[in-house]
Amino acid sequence: MRKTWYQHILMVLWLLGGLPLNVEAQTDTVKVERSDAEWAQALTDSLTLLLNDELFTTSQLGLCVYDLTADTALFVHNARQRMRPASTEKILTAITALSELGSDYRFFTRLYVSGEVRGNTLHGDVYVKGGFDPTFGKSDLQQFTTALSSRGIKSVKGALCADVSMKDTLKWGMGWCWDDDNPTLTPLLYLGRDVFMDRMRTMARERGITFSTTKVADCPSDAVLLKACSTPLSKVLERMMKESDNLYAEAVFYALAAKAGKPYATRKDALYLIEKQISAMGFDPEKYSVADGSGLSLYNYLTPELETALLRYAYTHRHVYEPFYESLPIAGVDGTLKKRMKDTPAHYNVRAKTGTLTGVYSLAGYATAANGHHLAFCIINQGVESGRIAREFQDKVCVLLCR
Repeated sequence: MRKTWYQHILMVLWLLGGLPLNVEAQTDTVKVERSDAEWAQALTDSLTLLLNDELFTTSQLGLCVYDLTADTALFVHNARQRMRPASTEKILTAITALSELGSDYRFFTRLYVSGEVRGNTLHGDVYVKGGFDPTFGKSDLQQFTTALSSRGIKSVKGALCADVSMKDTLKWGMGWCWDDDNPTLTPLLYLGRDVFMDRMRTMARERGITFSTTKVADCPSDAVLLKACSTPLSKVLERMMKESDNLYAEAVFYALAAKAGKPYATRKDALYLIEKQISAMGFDPEKYSVADGSGLSLYNYLTPELETALLRYAYTHRHVYEPFYESLPIAGVDGTLKKRMKDTPAHYNVRAKTGTLTGVYSLAGYATAANGHHLAFCIINQGVESGRIAREFQDKVCVLLCR
């Protein structure tokens, strides 16, 4: 039955939070009961009303909402506009990594020795081969020094060598601002910093092990493996997504690059797999610009349509979706959404990645509507003067999606 104008207004008011479910008019003759089609129309109407916000007199908006349950687009606004994704680019990095590397992938850091041990002296070199594990810390390093000590080594006549051949020697990403607090991109890290060799030498000395010198050198094929420490992709993704850690994202990005199987892999090797992912979803990778894995670069350009398609791809590939979904911040609960959308219908019902650059605020992820429908969405606010106002707008969108 075609709804009356009064029913239509009641439905929109309900979505905006002004009326409870199953509202009856004072005459007790009109009851609001929503079919899926009515719910979708009312949601579209409510989102359209939000576009009248004064925020958009001086800034741009890209918005895309897709009903995963019904497998249909619900709302699009400038969805094909190329915009800076900020840290929602991590969605592209994470989904490509889970698709190409698998959730069982591990970031390895390995300890090797070459030469021979005579008495308490190693007549040869010690090599540490980095696998860009951003979590490598004190307990891991203790395992390395213990491995040397257990072989009776007290002195190394050769060098402590850093094998950093996993990736190229560039320490920053393409298009990063020089005055930002950028992470250092090296595959051999200690507590996320480029201080591995100093910490290794210091900890070894505390155990009575000394090295003649340190240097950067590739590990020879005949070196003997003493110890390997590793971290699963799932643990790296958790911090990368929930806390929006840029170093962790670049570690995943270069893990993709390293799949090329050659030393000193570059961003172009990672880009090959990212473009493959974009093509597999039916999009032309030449229409987008991907400069890094974290979204820090000012050269990154994606669209809300593409980010929503990535979320749809993950949703339909369970081996990707399950670890990816678990890694996303939960509205009002944890990560970068811990303080947002509390005590609203979006609380617990939205899992999404945030993004922030100067003038750019983005949010993309999943929402569960009150009728049980699962939604994928992407919001990019660009040219924004106030981050607070942009986030408030995004939260309003999410509340509407969950009503």
